[in-house]
Amino acid sequence: MPERTTVTLPDGVRLHVEVSGADEAPVTVLLLHGWTLDTRTWHRQLVGLPEALGRPVRLVAYDARGHGRSDDTSRTGATLAQLGDDLAEVIAAIAPTGPIVLAGHSLGGMTIMEFAHGHPKMFADRVAGLVFISTTAEGHTHTRYGLPPRISRIIRLAETTGAGILARGGSWRVHRYVLRALAPSLRWLLFGNRCAAEDLIVTTAAVARAQLTAIGAFRSSVGEQQRLATLAALGNLPAAALVGDRDRLTPPPCAESIAGALPDAELTVCPGAGHMLMLERPAIVTAALAEVTRAALGDYLDPADLQAA
Repeated sequence: MPERTTVTLPDGVRLHVEVSGADEAPVTVLLLHGWTLDTRTWHRQLVGLPEALGRPVRLVAYDARGHGRSDDTSRTGATLAQLGDDLAEVIAAIAPTGPIVLAGHSLGGMTIMEFAHGHPKMFADRVAGLVFISTTAEGHTHTRYGLPPRISRIIRLAETTGAGILARGGSWRVHRYVLRALAPSLRWLLFGNRCAAEDLIVTTAAVARAQLTAIGAFRSSVGEQQRLATLAALGNLPAAALVGDRDRLTPPPCAESIAGALPDAELTVCPGAGHMLMLERPAIVTAALAEVTRAALGDYLDPADLQAA
């Protein structure tokens, strides 16, 4: 079972953090979840990565402010820049030394980019590998919801208007009866051709924990973020970008631009999959995490260590 702890941020927000694996493991992998979700969406990778990697690894997953079991966020704190600062605090508190691999799904991937932009020295000193899953470096540039442009523009207007209303929702959460009614829409929006009942349950349970203010107030900075130049400046880090070809929120052009900005990134497009790749294609995601982590270890271990491994 993972060890549960908290990290208190400078503004007093406490983040729920789960840590597993030996403290002396040669690498720490941090898993960052998506918008309105929480650490439970990584449950298959938390179990599967140590076995796939075949050597000790320390795993850290945490709920972003306003999500899961972490404290609520204020409207002013619900920005990607703040999430990048929060990640820096988590690293300093939970993984203060040694190489780290950062893996982010959706909002989590954007958080990693913001961390790289806002904390370039810390990023360069510590980060040894990157995995981007169903995310974007270009805001809502490519988001069409899988629909014709005219309809997608109408949906975006409704979405941004609704986000402004939700941002004033304070500590309220989505009522379970509302979530039950929204389940078919969530299934259409977040999943591809197939959706296991248990995966939809995990997803809706995570949405139920998300603060309304967090759901609404993050929308603005998510739509506006542009970080391709930040990625292009990172150099030859081991990296992977994964996306489903049925992803309605961050379609394949999002992952293609990320892979294009990172010289050593491996691009994987999963046929029939949607936005929730960790649940829909867990083996592929776990394998990508293991491959990047092995490559990161190769950069940090001397030949004697590699031979012993």
